[in-house]
Amino acid sequence: MLLFKKKFLAAIRAGEKTQTIRLWPFRRMKPGQRSYIPGAGYIRILAVDEIVLAELSDADARPDGFATAAALHAELNGLYAAQLAAGQQAYRIRFELLSPSEQIDAAAARRARR
Repeated sequence: MLLFKKKFLAAIRAGEKTQTIRLWPFRRMKPGQRSYIPGAGYIRILAVDEIVLAELSDADARPDGFATAAALHAELNGLYAAQLAAGQQAYRIRFELLSPSEQIDAAAARRARR
């Protein structure tokens, strides 16, 4: 499961936000994996790449829902101060929202596993 602030959910549902950057002590997701975003639905993980935050450009920031790399950095600094201080690795997770029929299938599969 990936959690997002409410302000990002509409952009995820609209297909405008197609990536997120997370700081983790180790890689927690892999390409091809299905995950869930509360308030948006099921997603398919397309790529999980180790990145260097200082190298992010404005072009890198846009799929994350930010106009500039500076705005993305400000958000990351606010969210991940402790992780940044601990030197955790940054990962870019690219994803796509599943289609409506795939959403139904994913929800049914989850119910069947319970």
